[in-house]
Amino acid sequence: MPIFNWDYMEGKKVLFISSEVVPYMPQTEISNLTYNLPKVVNENGGLTRIFIPKYGNINERRHQLHEVIRLSGINLIIDDMDMPLILKVASIPKERMQVYFIDSEDYFKGRSGYSKDDDGNLFDDNDERAIFFVKGVVETIKKLNWAPNLIHVNGWIASLLPLYLKYYFKDDPIFQETKVVVSLYKDQIEGDLNKNFVNKINFDGIEGDPLKSLSKPTYENLYRISAEHADGVILTSDLKSKYSDILDKTKVPILECNFDDPEYKEKYTNFYNSFLK
Repeated sequence: MPIFNWDYMEGKKVLFISSEVVPYMPQTEISNLTYNLPKVVNENGGLTRIFIPKYGNINERRHQLHEVIRLSGINLIIDDMDMPLILKVASIPKERMQVYFIDSEDYFKGRSGYSKDDDGNLFDDNDERAIFFVKGVVETIKKLNWAPNLIHVNGWIASLLPLYLKYYFKDDPIFQETKVVVSLYKDQIEGDLNKNFVNKINFDGIEGDPLKSLSKPTYENLYRISAEHADGVILTSDLKSKYSDILDKTKVPILECNFDDPEYKEKYTNFYNSFLK
């Protein structure tokens, strides 16, 4: 039997950035994990915050979302355009877990799907939505002055976080000690992103080698660039060979864990603890 160690979690700040979480979105592997893992961290003395996009199908009245005026109104520059950030917050019922919602009149409001329109077509501006979401999360964390010890990234729309933290926000002292782990999932979006995706990232001063994996702007390569710039990667054993080139190159710690493993919570927490010592 493996030995699980909870000691390092006490007082540590763990930030979960995800494409979805229950009860605000339907149950999926990502939404369930983004609920269960922060709960485990809280139960073992850690401190958590969760960030997801404010999709148009999230009922604000039923889930009691409210806008945080002091954190809203930041203008995020996306491809030389000023895009105002709206920040909303809610608490998951019966849990000590706050969820922050990144909202935008242009990128999220009125869209029921989180990556596709009602006809099943991928939104052409998903690239800009991903940039906006990641910038919005980081700028909000800075305004909160809440320095995370560890960030766990889940889902396509959060995938740029490791890249942006390493290059665009590299001089921000609040993140100097932060480690980032990324989960890769078998059930991923297929297709292409906007052909000008890399140019929009170039506008933020990120160029050259860090973007090689996005030379062909697909969702597959978006996941790959996320893993390439992370401090640790979590995946199921059947995905290891798919990402072996990146994992062999970066030599970062890896957690192989299937979601039906009865001890997955303990294994995830042990993996977190390896970065919190």
